[in-house]
Amino acid sequence: MSVVMMLTTLFLLASSACKLEMAKAEHNNVTLEMVRDSLIRQEDTIVYSLIERARFPLNPPTYDPSYASIPGFSGSLLEFFVKQTEAVQAKAGRYDNPEEHPFFPDNLPPSLVPHYKYPEVLHPAAMSININKLIWDMYFNKLLPSFVSPGDDGNYALTAARDLECLQAISRRIHHGKFVAEVKFRDERKDYEPAIRAQDRFTLTNLLTFTNVEEAVKKRVAKKAMTFGQEVKLGDDGDKGKYKVDPAIVSGLYADWVIPLTKEVEIDYLLRRLD
Repeated sequence: MSVVMMLTTLFLLASSACKLEMAKAEHNNVTLEMVRDSLIRQEDTIVYSLIERARFPLNPPTYDPSYASIPGFSGSLLEFFVKQTEAVQAKAGRYDNPEEHPFFPDNLPPSLVPHYKYPEVLHPAAMSININKLIWDMYFNKLLPSFVSPGDDGNYALTAARDLECLQAISRRIHHGKFVAEVKFRDERKDYEPAIRAQDRFTLTNLLTFTNVEEAVKKRVAKKAMTFGQEVKLGDDGDKGKYKVDPAIVSGLYADWVIPLTKEVEIDYLLRRLD
């Protein structure tokens, strides 16, 4: 089975579970607790994806446009892999799901599978919000060099596959800010409406910020990186303090990028919520 087919199969399995969860949400109304539970589960996916990427060194040819001479394509092996994978997943209906955002949305093929009627939780303006260009830049220029070792082991296709898993997991988490914003708006409409009408980003930021919650998130993801990424050996206590991905890097990812970018998505969504 090719890497693309494997990724597509995994997506379809995950999508089925997501549809069931969203259908349940439709009958019970989406609550802030439900959204937070989803965000907590997504932490697991992000930590595991980083651990899997850390198995491989940087592998620079993956990102070098001069390495892969692919007929009819201009760009790096990574870009080729991502575009081809997104095209297959678009045909399988991935981007019909409002939780999913492609990194190369232009010219994606339409879905070939029956359309699923997802609950209409979000305002239509949500469709126009996609900050994957910022996420792409952050991942390759800031995050990736901080947690993978230098070197080249030749596993370029696997490297691209692991990169895409990281990108999609981080993107899903950050864009979930639309759901956070929608639920908070519904719960406290009288507080949010004046700031939205005034297009007041500062007030919206204050309304959305809960420092104690953010600190708890940073501590929790660091703990997960310790738990999921520890070296386990039989007969001894293992390598205490040695982890597949440094927990401080995972905590820093959330502190410096995931939380701030999620808030940007929330604010961008709320500014259009009354359109």
